[in-house]
Amino acid sequence: MKKRIAALFIASLGSVCILAAHPQDSAKQDMKDAGHNTKEATKKAGKGIAKGTKKGAKATAKGTKKGAHKAAEATENGAEKAKDKTQ
Repeated sequence: MKKRIAALFIASLGSVCILAAHPQDSAKQDMKDAGHNTKEATKKAGKGIAKGTKKGAKATAKGTKKGAHKAAEATENGAEKAKDKTQ
């Protein structure tokens, strides 16, 4: 009987030591986790914004180039018409 009580006491003491070594998450740890999650979300959002900005800049450059070519073509066409009228 005494051996059984001693074994139970040792087992319960062991479980108390394990619980003391690994305490449950505290409010401080929750705040740290929230800060880390916020940091990661901000980084992810920043990468998405960067990707969208690059895509928009490329589209703007492409549209500007297309417009410049179209304007040059129209100028050339108008110059040809003016040349034909003066001859």
